[in-house]
Amino acid sequence: MISRLSLGAAVLVLLTAPLAAQTEFPPPSGKGRLVVVASGMSGPEHYATVSRAIAALGYDVVLFDGNKMAGTKGEGLQTAITTAQQMPHALPGKPALVGFSMGGGTVLGYGSAMADQVAGIVVWYPATSTFQNIPAFATTRLKVPVLMFAGENDTYRNCCLIGTAHAIASAAQAAGKPFELVTYPATEHDFIEDGGHYNPAAYKDAFKRTAAKLAEFLGP
Repeated sequence: MISRLSLGAAVLVLLTAPLAAQTEFPPPSGKGRLVVVASGMSGPEHYATVSRAIAALGYDVVLFDGNKMAGTKGEGLQTAITTAQQMPHALPGKPALVGFSMGGGTVLGYGSAMADQVAGIVVWYPATSTFQNIPAFATTRLKVPVLMFAGENDTYRNCCLIGTAHAIASAAQAAGKPFELVTYPATEHDFIEDGGHYNPAAYKDAFKRTAAKLAEFLGP
């Protein structure tokens, strides 16, 4: 017979154990349209709370380590999409991509060109310091609808500066591409729930907009 103490310890281990290379958060209904999530440099555990919240909207969410996608020129993201489509709770159809920080930079930089595979993109404070030719990116690579969130006080490693966010939005507008930028004053990097600079008002608004955009991309 398992004691209450032993059972409690087992539950604690499950809750605190590192997440696998990919972790599926199924929707309450059992199956749902697919959302592929790419974590920031802090790793997938840091983004488990927001991934569960997205799954609660009715989507099958598969969370990946964005560190493993970095430097792969999109191959890591492609592998993540293919892997996620094989999950037992995923319905067929193009997935939406959600990326944070480093993972957000990969999703924005490479996922935005995958119009034949991706329904839409949402990125939170994505790493944009490697975007060298922004007008060319907007003109030639930006083929998927994008919603982007940025903190106006974000100076984290100079990776995700608000000036670059505005430059990308302006270039996308000039190129006639479906790109929406939402910025939050007095907000720093990693403003999600459980984040290092959690901003409740910014997070609530961004998550509400994320839910609306995913419904637009995938259906409610």
